[in-house]
Amino acid sequence: MTSTTNPLLDTSGLPRFDEIRVEHIEPALRTLIPALEVDLAALDATARPTWEDLIEPLERLQDRLRYTWGVVGHLMGVKNCDALRAVYERVQPDVVSFSIRVGQSETIYENARAMRNGDVWHGLDPGQQRIVETLVRDAELAGVGLRGAARDRFNAIQLELANLSTQFSNHVLDATKGFALALDARADIEGLPRSLLDLAAQSARGSGRPDATAEAGPWRITLDAPSVMPFLEHSTRRDLREKLYRAYVSRASTGETDNTPLIDRILALRHEMAALLGYASYSDMSLASKMAPDIATVEGLLEELRLASFDAAQHDLDDLRTFATEAGAVEGDDLRHWDIAYWAERLRERRFAYGEEELRPYFPMPHVLDGLFALAHRLFGVRIAAADGTAPVWHPDVRFFEVRDESGAKIAAFYLDPYSRPAEKRGGAWMDDCVGRTRLAPTTDGPVRLPVAHLVCNGTPPVDGRPSLMTFNEVETLFHEFGHGLQHMLTRVDHGLAAGINNIEWDAVELPSQFMENWLYHRDTLIGLTAHVDTGAPLPDALFQKIHAARTFRAGSAMLRQLYFASIDMALHRGPLAAGQGSPFDIQRRIAEKTTVLPPLPEDRFLCGFTHIFAGGYAAGYYSYKWAEVLSADAFGAFEEAGLDDERAMAETGRRYRETVLALGGSRSPMEVFEAFRGRQPKPDALLRHAGLTGGGAR
Repeated sequence: MTSTTNPLLDTSGLPRFDEIRVEHIEPALRTLIPALEVDLAALDATARPTWEDLIEPLERLQDRLRYTWGVVGHLMGVKNCDALRAVYERVQPDVVSFSIRVGQSETIYENARAMRNGDVWHGLDPGQQRIVETLVRDAELAGVGLRGAARDRFNAIQLELANLSTQFSNHVLDATKGFALALDARADIEGLPRSLLDLAAQSARGSGRPDATAEAGPWRITLDAPSVMPFLEHSTRRDLREKLYRAYVSRASTGETDNTPLIDRILALRHEMAALLGYASYSDMSLASKMAPDIATVEGLLEELRLASFDAAQHDLDDLRTFATEAGAVEGDDLRHWDIAYWAERLRERRFAYGEEELRPYFPMPHVLDGLFALAHRLFGVRIAAADGTAPVWHPDVRFFEVRDESGAKIAAFYLDPYSRPAEKRGGAWMDDCVGRTRLAPTTDGPVRLPVAHLVCNGTPPVDGRPSLMTFNEVETLFHEFGHGLQHMLTRVDHGLAAGINNIEWDAVELPSQFMENWLYHRDTLIGLTAHVDTGAPLPDALFQKIHAARTFRAGSAMLRQLYFASIDMALHRGPLAAGQGSPFDIQRRIAEKTTVLPPLPEDRFLCGFTHIFAGGYAAGYYSYKWAEVLSADAFGAFEEAGLDDERAMAETGRRYRETVLALGGSRSPMEVFEAFRGRQPKPDALLRHAGLTGGGAR
């Protein structure tokens, strides 16, 4: 199906982002959904338990919807506006309803079961078999076995949850851009680095103060990460840090953007949906499609890591208290939440003789990209080159790159949207597929459609004609999302339902992303990313040694923070909020007693901004970050054992990693893929070693 009038209906190439307008969305979906319903009816009428008569038509149908709806969802993340929200709200129910009908098709389900149980099964390759098995499982989780009122209620819940998720995300975006700290006096900016002053002045100019300069102000601090985080780390004004911190942890908890009632409703609906399918809780339902076998296993891992990190985190806090007290800034237990980032940065400077801001000039984004691409070539034998202007983009800052193999053949491509745009772009960072690899949609590139990824970050934008000067954390985030992108782009699976990141259990999907972060602590790799913005000099070796030494700085605190989030997520989804349990915030506080060393403020409402579990894919699955980090650290251990400075060994290990973790996608189980690369099952030793955590108390 193609159209020359509505770009959202043209699937002949990459999305025509330069032509797509809000007014195209509703007509496109009103045309597409009925057409797909005809295709679904035809599939239901003609399906047989064979690959060609069931799976291939189903893949074509789902791919067609994913193409158009994927563009709309992508624009909601990067070009959000009131008009787009309004049309999204109108068409989303129809899209969700159609997806429900596909998932609950008894014809598809019964034919898939017949394939699994019949003679045709033995003629399928392992990837095809896994797709069929997943199709059966997902149909059961989609309610295919429900009848009558139970199915009607289940479907109504899915529609409501989709709407609530969108509302939740929009509220967080609105609350983030709805707050700003306006600074006019020199005393207000004491301690702030030049990079933040440049950004704050640019923000002020964008808000109606064209006269704003970094030197004279005024300055505007927002709740967007490139603004709020450096302010908390460097501002000497404790009163302003407190004001900003309180605003940040209470985002989306009051007024028109209050997510509190949405949280209650989402949790209740998820539990009801799980109960309809016969599960004791939403957590049990979630784990039915994940790598972890059960709740006890997840909680066992979280507890093992908690025991290894709690005492270290307590020691981190005691260190800060002592340091701040000796500096005369606080007395006794007066160290508060808005002091942590500030004094942690001062302690880092004291202990390791460098600060995060000292690194920025060495990380101009263009050079970081060159170093990242050089690493990809060294490890995986791929060449990445800019192809700006060859594909339409949704914003002038967006870059486009092509990926080629050693022969020069194009194998993939990706968009990079690197900078924060708080007025229209949601926070955080993510990778998503623009189009996936499949042999069912050949293009001018060949008989197989090549994968194209979206890599989206919220880094510090360029200021006053200078390139973006990245923080170390922003470099780490870029590496993380690029790791996701590599798994999408370097897949060798031609079945779209299992290519790239498709069909991979959610608690394994972070393996390649977290794996890439480890390379920032390898000397040659990190120095290869750097070139001082003024002199071109690489990062001095002495500074690298300090970065490497600081890798375990406050590692216990970082570990415990993630365990806090994961434990709250599991607790909230263990069952309905029964009488006496209190609110979700009461549960948060109870979890905090075991997983924080500085209890949250009474008014802390971080749950209202916890988009990962209330507006993303991590509900009863936030533990996935730690589960996959065990896998990723162990995978990196294979490179350490081979010798990180042995080019031949690195290439050999990298190619093996590419042919397993990156190439096999969802065509094998994650454990099978990991064992194919590592030769054994994963162990947590490397994760604890990298974090400098080898044990802990029994708190």
